[in-house]
Amino acid sequence: DAGQFLVDSGLYETKEEAEQRQEVLGRIDQIVKAWVKQLTRLRGYTDQTVEEANAVLFTFGSYRLGVHGPGADVDTLCVGPSYVNREEDFFIILHDLLAEMEEVTELQPVPDAHVPVMKFRFLGISIDLLYASISLLVVPEDLDISNGSVLHDVDEQTVRSLNGCRVADQILKLVPNAEHFRTTLRCLKFWAKRRGVYSNVTGFLGGVNWALLVARVCQLYPNAIPSMLVSRFFRVYTLWRWPNPVMLCSIEGDKLGFSMWDPRKNPRDRLHHMPIITPAYPCMNSSYNVSISTLRVMIEQFQFGNRTCEEIEVSKAHWSALFEPYPFFASYKNYLQVDIIAADADDLLAWKGWVESRLRQLTLKIERDTNGMLQCHPYPHVYTDMSRQFPHCAFFTGLQRKEGISPQEGQQFDIRGTVDEFRQDINMYVFWKPGMDISVAHVRRRQLPTYVFPEGHRRSRHSRHLNQQQAGKANDDVGKSPSGSIEEQLKRKHDGEMGAVKRVKCASESPQKLLSVSPELCRTSFHEVVKMGFSSNLADVDNNAPFTSCSGQDNGENGDPVVSEDQGGDLSRQVSSQDYISSLAMNEPEPMDLVAEWQHAPDPSECRVGVVETCLEEGTANGSSEGFLNLTGVGVEVEAVPIVPSNQTFVVLGEKEVVCSSSSNWNLNCEVSNSV
Repeated sequence: DAGQFLVDSGLYETKEEAEQRQEVLGRIDQIVKAWVKQLTRLRGYTDQTVEEANAVLFTFGSYRLGVHGPGADVDTLCVGPSYVNREEDFFIILHDLLAEMEEVTELQPVPDAHVPVMKFRFLGISIDLLYASISLLVVPEDLDISNGSVLHDVDEQTVRSLNGCRVADQILKLVPNAEHFRTTLRCLKFWAKRRGVYSNVTGFLGGVNWALLVARVCQLYPNAIPSMLVSRFFRVYTLWRWPNPVMLCSIEGDKLGFSMWDPRKNPRDRLHHMPIITPAYPCMNSSYNVSISTLRVMIEQFQFGNRTCEEIEVSKAHWSALFEPYPFFASYKNYLQVDIIAADADDLLAWKGWVESRLRQLTLKIERDTNGMLQCHPYPHVYTDMSRQFPHCAFFTGLQRKEGISPQEGQQFDIRGTVDEFRQDINMYVFWKPGMDISVAHVRRRQLPTYVFPEGHRRSRHSRHLNQQQAGKANDDVGKSPSGSIEEQLKRKHDGEMGAVKRVKCASESPQKLLSVSPELCRTSFHEVVKMGFSSNLADVDNNAPFTSCSGQDNGENGDPVVSEDQGGDLSRQVSSQDYISSLAMNEPEPMDLVAEWQHAPDPSECRVGVVETCLEEGTANGSSEGFLNLTGVGVEVEAVPIVPSNQTFVVLGEKEVVCSSSSNWNLNCEVSNSV
């Protein structure tokens, strides 16, 4: 039973934890009320107005929906009067008040976010605090936030802040069984976190997105119990034809002139890849952060969930197989590593929040600059190297060539300009302090730092082979795999097949004589270069990780989802899609035209499995802070030869042999070849 599995997994908080949350919310409510009264007095209002001055605290998100677990954030909204603003009063004055309190730690303002927020911990409880100033001089204690009148004469950011609470209330009103909805949502959120697709800021889905997806399935199967709802969730969204929108109710008409999601009128809305529409006015796309790359990853995970649930239904797998962690660091051959450092822990917290909020732009820029040929998989988990002298954290993004595209000899993905543009965006941080630095580098799988692995070290090839045997023998033996770890079987297969030794030939010496290289060293293996300790990103993108193309969408010749630009604006087509899913839910006969249009998901046993063999060379990012190596002008010992400058980032892809020239102050020509 799914519900019992959640209990056994410790996803419910204790009575003591619940009471502590209530106490913390009561304290914060007192703080914001006193803050508003203080500002009212400072601005010269009468004593009576000061006495009546008020702010009201609301909750939203998982806490308001009743699906929060131990250690979860509490999403809160402070609603204040018209004369208390967000920019100065909230993010400066209230921020400074909180910073002086002993109970408050990890205080982090994010004023430039799509929904401005102040993050902190109060007595150990994580709080995300939003602010909305409404057009009232006195905010009543019994304010009905669901009433549309609160939206009069407010800006777009205030509307977005208010809608968190309004959407949560609407969701609970629109689901047929609130308890079944809560249990199913707990299960799917846990699954999404384990599979690495729970993060709105990274380009995946956040709490409200998952709530809306689950609520729609609850509407389609009103009498289903949670375990069935989980299974139907994966079935529905494996078949769903994005960018057709997910909607819990019809879109309300424009009342107050705010922009609403409508692809018929707004061309930009047609560019959304995974529309999940909020039910409260003004209806918006809550998943605007989703990119082509992150949608691809989520579709793959929906397919994994669907296959695993099918095994569970026939008693060939246990519920634990569904929640198996995604083997991210065994799934790709190449990664981008974004290292973040700061002078102290508080600075790192603020700096990390800023960089994390911009990481999605790096994915979008790479998609743009490579015409979608270089695919990215940003991983929303943060890692820390405790051995660093300064506080540090790192994010990783998997890289691979677009599936179905044959490698071309000499094809080059030059992302130096992309990375430089991203760094320039990052350096626009208005709260920047000395010591805050960032490095973007390419690393191969075997170059991954040990701190990303749970055991603190890389597993041996022998242990990986044993785990692969335990997981299953082949991709087409889905029904026989009790663990459901299909990705590990596919992505780790190449580890036992690597027999080629890549050699680097020094074709010519730099005319600038920056390096002294003896003739006998002109043939140096890459392993010897790495042995020097350089943090060089030089790596062959031997994209040998076998991949599975098993899309639930219409597939093009390459197995890639086909998304037409006009689908987003064709509401009649969207209604047909919703009706089709409804016919599945009600066991009604499926219209033949819709069956022909929708049912393109191949059987798992027919999934195309292939190997893309490529080669990549790349330089590292040049960093200026502790722990970042600057190779420029450094003499090199006779044991190794650096191949590309450390302040460059480029990708060269080829099938057999590639000759690459670096236009740097080292000016080395490098030939990369495969030899058996």
